[in-house]
Amino acid sequence: MKLVFPNGEHAQVLLSHGVNRIGSGAEGAVVLSEPGIAPLHCEIHVTSTGANLQVPAGGGAVTVNGKPVADIMALRAGDQIGIGPVVARFAIVEAARAVSAPSASAEEDTGATRVRMAVPKYVLRGVSGAVFGKVFPVTGPVVIGRAAEADISVQADEISRRHALVKPTPDGVSVEDLGSSNGTFINGKHVQQGFLKAGDELRLDAVRFILVAPGMEMAQQTTRLATPEAAPAANGGGGVSKWVPIMLTAAAVLVIVALVLSRG
Repeated sequence: MKLVFPNGEHAQVLLSHGVNRIGSGAEGAVVLSEPGIAPLHCEIHVTSTGANLQVPAGGGAVTVNGKPVADIMALRAGDQIGIGPVVARFAIVEAARAVSAPSASAEEDTGATRVRMAVPKYVLRGVSGAVFGKVFPVTGPVVIGRAAEADISVQADEISRRHALVKPTPDGVSVEDLGSSNGTFINGKHVQQGFLKAGDELRLDAVRFILVAPGMEMAQQTTRLATPEAAPAANGGGGVSKWVPIMLTAAAVLVIVALVLSRG
Protein backbone atom coordinates (compact mmCIF):
# COMPACT_ATOMS: atom_id res chain seq x y z
CA MET A 1 0.00 0.00 0.00
CA LYS A 2 1.26 3.49 -0.78
CA LEU A 3 0.41 7.17 -0.96
CA VAL A 4 0.97 9.04 -4.22
CA PHE A 5 1.09 12.87 -4.28
CA PRO A 6 0.07 13.94 -7.81
CA ASN A 7 0.96 17.61 -7.20
CA GLY A 8 4.48 16.81 -6.06
CA GLU A 9 4.32 17.94 -2.40
CA HIS A 10 6.00 14.67 -1.39
CA ALA A 11 7.53 11.64 -3.04
CA GLN A 12 5.33 8.54 -3.08
CA VAL A 13 5.42 6.69 0.25
CA LEU A 14 5.19 2.95 0.86
CA LEU A 15 3.03 2.48 3.95
CA SER A 16 4.37 0.12 6.58
CA HIS A 17 2.33 -2.33 8.65
CA GLY A 18 0.99 -0.59 11.75
CA VAL A 19 0.60 3.16 12.33
CA ASN A 20 1.80 5.65 9.67
CA ARG A 21 1.71 9.20 11.05
CA ILE A 22 1.21 12.13 8.66
CA GLY A 23 1.84 15.78 9.54
CA SER A 24 4.40 18.54 9.84
CA GLY A 25 6.16 16.84 12.77
CA ALA A 26 9.61 15.48 11.95
CA GLU A 27 8.85 12.06 13.46
CA GLY A 28 6.03 11.26 11.03
CA ALA A 29 6.18 8.69 8.25
CA VAL A 30 5.02 11.45 5.88
CA VAL A 31 6.30 14.96 6.69
CA LEU A 32 4.42 17.81 4.98
CA SER A 33 5.58 21.39 5.48
CA GLU A 34 2.72 23.18 3.72
CA PRO A 35 0.67 25.79 5.67
CA GLY A 36 -2.36 24.36 7.45
CA ILE A 37 -0.74 21.00 8.24
CA ALA A 38 -0.89 20.06 11.95
CA PRO A 39 2.12 18.36 13.62
CA LEU A 40 0.06 15.12 13.74
CA HIS A 41 -2.55 15.74 11.09
CA CYS A 42 -3.82 12.18 10.61
CA GLU A 43 -2.79 8.51 10.77
CA ILE A 44 -3.15 5.55 8.45
CA HIS A 45 -3.38 2.18 10.20
CA VAL A 46 -2.31 -0.73 7.98
CA THR A 47 -3.36 -4.26 8.96
CA SER A 48 -3.25 -7.62 7.22
CA THR A 49 -6.77 -7.02 5.90
CA GLY A 50 -6.68 -3.37 4.81
CA ALA A 51 -6.09 0.22 5.92
CA ASN A 52 -8.02 2.75 8.00
CA LEU A 53 -7.56 6.52 8.05
CA GLN A 54 -7.94 8.08 11.50
CA VAL A 55 -7.98 11.71 12.63
CA PRO A 56 -6.63 11.84 16.22
CA ALA A 57 -7.58 14.44 18.80
CA GLY A 58 -5.96 17.73 17.73
CA GLY A 59 -5.54 16.57 14.14
CA GLY A 60 -6.28 18.65 11.06
CA ALA A 61 -8.95 18.74 8.41
CA VAL A 62 -9.05 15.54 6.33
CA THR A 63 -11.35 14.42 3.51
CA VAL A 64 -11.74 11.19 1.57
CA ASN A 65 -13.16 11.63 -1.92
CA GLY A 66 -14.33 15.09 -0.89
CA LYS A 67 -16.16 13.95 2.28
CA PRO A 68 -14.86 15.15 5.67
CA VAL A 69 -13.49 12.50 8.02
CA ALA A 70 -14.41 13.11 11.66
CA ASP A 71 -12.82 10.06 13.27
CA ILE A 72 -12.00 6.91 11.31
CA MET A 73 -12.71 5.58 7.82
CA ALA A 74 -11.68 2.54 5.84
CA LEU A 75 -9.56 3.23 2.75
CA ARG A 76 -9.99 1.61 -0.64
CA ALA A 77 -7.73 1.57 -3.66
CA GLY A 78 -8.03 4.80 -5.62
CA ASP A 79 -9.39 6.91 -2.74
CA GLN A 80 -8.36 10.57 -2.90
CA ILE A 81 -7.29 11.91 0.49
CA GLY A 82 -7.29 15.63 1.26
CA ILE A 83 -4.73 16.36 4.00
CA GLY A 84 -5.35 20.04 4.58
CA PRO A 85 -4.32 21.68 1.28
CA VAL A 86 -2.42 18.59 0.11
CA VAL A 87 -4.00 15.91 -2.08
CA ALA A 88 -2.81 12.30 -1.96
CA ARG A 89 -4.07 9.13 -3.61
CA PHE A 90 -4.23 5.78 -1.80
CA ALA A 91 -3.02 2.87 -3.93
CA ILE A 92 -2.46 -0.86 -3.55
CA VAL A 93 0.98 -2.18 -4.46
CA GLU A 94 0.79 -5.52 -6.23
CA ALA A 95 3.63 -7.92 -5.67
CA ALA A 96 5.70 -8.54 -8.79
CA ARG A 97 5.24 -11.98 -10.32
CA ALA A 98 8.39 -13.86 -11.20
CA VAL A 99 8.56 -15.11 -14.79
CA SER A 100 9.22 -18.83 -14.70
CA ALA A 101 10.93 -20.84 -17.38
CA PRO A 102 8.64 -22.86 -19.67
CA SER A 103 7.76 -26.19 -18.13
CA ALA A 104 6.83 -29.48 -19.68
CA SER A 105 3.32 -29.30 -18.21
CA ALA A 106 1.16 -26.38 -17.20
CA GLU A 107 -0.25 -28.55 -14.41
CA GLU A 108 3.16 -29.30 -12.91
CA ASP A 109 3.24 -29.08 -9.10
CA THR A 110 5.66 -26.34 -8.07
CA GLY A 111 5.96 -27.75 -4.56
CA ALA A 112 4.51 -24.62 -2.95
CA THR A 113 1.66 -25.07 -0.49
CA ARG A 114 -1.20 -22.61 -0.69
CA VAL A 115 -1.79 -21.04 2.70
CA ARG A 116 -5.39 -20.68 3.74
CA MET A 117 -6.59 -17.39 5.17
CA ALA A 118 -6.78 -17.47 8.95
CA VAL A 119 -10.21 -17.66 10.57
CA PRO A 120 -11.01 -14.23 12.06
CA LYS A 121 -10.97 -14.21 15.86
CA TYR A 122 -14.27 -12.33 16.10
CA VAL A 123 -17.27 -12.06 13.79
CA LEU A 124 -20.49 -10.03 14.10
CA ARG A 125 -23.44 -12.13 12.97
CA GLY A 126 -26.56 -10.20 11.96
CA VAL A 127 -29.72 -11.56 13.58
CA SER A 128 -32.35 -8.97 12.58
CA GLY A 129 -33.42 -6.45 9.96
CA ALA A 130 -31.15 -5.55 7.06
CA VAL A 131 -28.22 -7.60 8.43
CA PHE A 132 -30.12 -10.83 9.13
CA GLY A 133 -28.07 -13.86 8.10
CA LYS A 134 -24.94 -11.84 7.25
CA VAL A 135 -21.55 -12.12 8.95
CA PHE A 136 -18.94 -9.37 9.32
CA PRO A 137 -15.33 -10.18 10.37
CA VAL A 138 -13.88 -7.80 12.99
CA THR A 139 -10.15 -7.82 12.25
CA GLY A 140 -9.47 -4.15 13.03
CA PRO A 141 -11.33 -0.92 13.84
CA VAL A 142 -14.75 -1.16 12.17
CA VAL A 143 -17.28 1.65 11.78
CA ILE A 144 -20.94 0.58 11.57
CA GLY A 145 -23.40 3.03 10.05
CA ARG A 146 -25.81 3.94 7.28
CA ALA A 147 -23.17 5.73 5.18
CA ALA A 148 -21.98 3.89 2.09
CA GLU A 149 -18.35 4.39 3.13
CA ALA A 150 -18.86 2.74 6.55
CA ASP A 151 -16.97 -0.53 7.03
CA ILE A 152 -20.31 -2.22 7.81
CA SER A 153 -22.93 -0.28 5.86
CA VAL A 154 -26.46 -0.93 7.18
CA GLN A 155 -29.24 0.46 5.02
CA ALA A 156 -31.76 1.17 7.78
CA ASP A 157 -33.29 4.58 8.48
CA GLU A 158 -32.92 4.13 12.26
CA ILE A 159 -29.13 3.80 11.98
CA SER A 160 -26.99 6.94 12.03
CA ARG A 161 -24.53 7.51 9.19
CA ARG A 162 -21.67 6.73 11.61
CA HIS A 163 -23.40 4.91 14.43
CA ALA A 164 -20.77 2.93 16.35
CA LEU A 165 -17.11 1.93 16.29
CA VAL A 166 -15.99 -1.59 17.28
CA LYS A 167 -12.40 -2.69 17.83
CA PRO A 168 -11.03 -6.19 18.56
CA THR A 169 -9.02 -6.75 21.75
CA PRO A 170 -7.38 -9.90 23.16
CA ASP A 171 -10.47 -10.61 25.30
CA GLY A 172 -13.35 -9.41 23.12
CA VAL A 173 -14.51 -6.35 21.20
CA SER A 174 -14.71 -2.78 22.50
CA VAL A 175 -17.72 -0.70 21.44
CA GLU A 176 -18.05 3.09 21.22
CA ASP A 177 -21.18 5.01 20.26
CA LEU A 178 -20.28 7.75 17.73
CA GLY A 179 -23.01 10.17 18.76
CA SER A 180 -25.87 8.19 17.22
CA SER A 181 -29.45 9.44 17.37
CA ASN A 182 -31.07 6.20 18.55
CA GLY A 183 -28.35 4.74 20.75
CA THR A 184 -26.09 1.71 21.10
CA PHE A 185 -27.00 -1.20 23.39
CA ILE A 186 -25.10 -4.23 24.75
CA ASN A 187 -27.36 -7.03 26.00
CA GLY A 188 -30.19 -4.49 26.23
CA LYS A 189 -28.20 -1.89 28.22
CA HIS A 190 -27.67 1.56 26.69
CA VAL A 191 -23.93 2.37 26.49
CA GLN A 192 -21.65 5.15 25.30
CA GLN A 193 -18.67 2.82 25.61
CA GLY A 194 -18.82 -0.87 26.33
CA PHE A 195 -17.34 -4.30 25.78
CA LEU A 196 -18.59 -7.37 23.95
CA LYS A 197 -17.68 -10.97 24.74
CA ALA A 198 -18.51 -13.99 22.60
CA GLY A 199 -22.26 -14.56 22.70
CA ASP A 200 -23.14 -10.96 23.67
CA GLU A 201 -25.72 -8.98 21.69
CA LEU A 202 -24.91 -5.61 20.09
CA ARG A 203 -28.01 -3.60 19.18
CA LEU A 204 -28.04 -0.39 17.17
CA ASP A 205 -31.63 0.79 17.61
CA ALA A 206 -33.55 -2.18 16.10
CA VAL A 207 -30.62 -3.78 14.24
CA ARG A 208 -29.06 -6.61 16.23
CA PHE A 209 -25.77 -8.51 16.00
CA ILE A 210 -24.32 -11.39 18.02
CA LEU A 211 -20.56 -11.52 18.60
CA VAL A 212 -19.17 -14.89 17.56
CA ALA A 213 -15.65 -16.21 18.12
CA PRO A 214 -15.22 -18.81 15.32
CA GLY A 215 -11.90 -20.11 16.62
CA MET A 216 -13.31 -20.70 20.11
CA GLU A 217 -16.42 -22.36 18.69
CA MET A 218 -14.33 -24.72 16.61
CA ALA A 219 -12.16 -25.61 19.62
CA GLN A 220 -15.22 -26.33 21.77
CA GLN A 221 -16.76 -28.47 19.02
CA THR A 222 -13.51 -30.42 18.64
CA THR A 223 -13.40 -31.02 22.39
CA ARG A 224 -16.98 -32.31 22.37
CA LEU A 225 -16.23 -34.67 19.50
CA ALA A 226 -13.09 -35.97 21.20
CA THR A 227 -14.82 -36.61 24.56
CA PRO A 228 -16.20 -40.19 24.87
CA GLU A 229 -19.86 -40.57 25.70
CA ALA A 230 -20.67 -40.86 29.36
CA ALA A 231 -20.89 -44.41 30.68
CA PRO A 232 -24.43 -45.64 31.48
CA ALA A 233 -25.58 -45.08 35.04
CA ALA A 234 -25.29 -48.06 37.38
CA ASN A 235 -29.05 -48.39 37.73
CA GLY A 236 -30.02 -47.54 34.15
CA GLY A 237 -27.28 -48.88 31.90
CA GLY A 238 -26.80 -51.94 29.76
CA GLY A 239 -26.72 -54.28 32.82
CA VAL A 240 -30.41 -53.69 33.53
CA SER A 241 -31.44 -54.04 29.90
CA LYS A 242 -29.73 -57.45 29.81
CA TRP A 243 -31.93 -58.75 32.65
CA VAL A 244 -35.25 -57.44 31.27
CA PRO A 245 -35.99 -60.51 29.04
CA ILE A 246 -35.13 -62.88 31.88
CA MET A 247 -37.42 -61.07 34.32
CA LEU A 248 -40.30 -61.05 31.81
CA THR A 249 -39.89 -64.79 31.19
CA ALA A 250 -39.90 -65.51 34.92
CA ALA A 251 -43.04 -63.43 35.38
CA ALA A 252 -44.79 -65.37 32.60
CA VAL A 253 -43.87 -68.70 34.24
CA LEU A 254 -45.26 -67.54 37.58
CA VAL A 255 -48.55 -66.51 35.93
CA ILE A 256 -48.89 -69.96 34.27
CA VAL A 257 -48.15 -71.78 37.56
CA ALA A 258 -50.73 -69.67 39.36
CA LEU A 259 -53.40 -70.52 36.74
CA VAL A 260 -52.65 -74.26 36.99
CA LEU A 261 -52.87 -74.23 40.77
CA SER A 262 -56.16 -72.32 40.76
CA ARG A 263 -57.77 -74.89 38.41
CA GLY A 264 -56.58 -77.74 40.63
